[in-house]
Amino acid sequence: MPDLLSDKTAVITGASSGNGRAIARIFAENGADVVVADIQKEPRLGGTPTHELITEQTSSRAAYVKCDVTSNQDLRAAINQADEYGGIDVMVNNAGVFAHNEDLFNVTEEDYRTMMDVNSKGAYFGSQFAAEKMQQTGGGNIINLSSINGDIGTKSNVAYCASKGAVKVMTYALADALGPDIRVNAIHPGMIETAQIVKDYDHLEEEQREERLDTIPLERQGHPEEIGKAALFLASDLASYVNATSLAVDGGVANTR
Repeated sequence: MPDLLSDKTAVITGASSGNGRAIARIFAENGADVVVADIQKEPRLGGTPTHELITEQTSSRAAYVKCDVTSNQDLRAAINQADEYGGIDVMVNNAGVFAHNEDLFNVTEEDYRTMMDVNSKGAYFGSQFAAEKMQQTGGGNIINLSSINGDIGTKSNVAYCASKGAVKVMTYALADALGPDIRVNAIHPGMIETAQIVKDYDHLEEEQREERLDTIPLERQGHPEEIGKAALFLASDLASYVNATSLAVDGGVANTR
């Protein structure tokens, strides 16, 4: 099979680490040039910076742009960087924050605002600015990272659920607003082995860890590469008639919980 993203350019927020890093690598392996847009250059779990890894291990081009997704100026700069590679074709709004076992009554207005600004506002304006560019060049597609917590509510993550639920419905509205030339879809990851989840998981006792795994029909955590493959599908022509859809990559949790 030929490279699925040949001659495409992708901007991926939060791509220095975790799911974003895996998405960036898999896109590059399939022919895409990549703009790594992240608040920090170094991966949270260590290793070679994503853009350097791509240029060392693939034939694709890559650049790092410092990007805080709560800053519209930073988002525009990241998207404009894609012009160096011919212009943006794929926007992946991946950057996000997660509160570990938040207490509903201890969440402050500032906490809530930060959660919404990063997870929801960042995806909104990342989509808006990317779509402006895509409309000038004939189209493209947008992938938003929501969560299974955008589908189901949990008492320990009320603000997070609110922010990711917003991303889910926003995705459908964007697809309606931007069709037919721009497809917009969402990925809903479950328990994936990213720095955020590892930090949370390491605090649990062995029995609690087993209980968490017991809620997953596949009885294991997912890997960032599995999110990357889902994103590759949505970004490619294999998904040419997939639009306004939420793709759960959660081992079966959301529909069996």
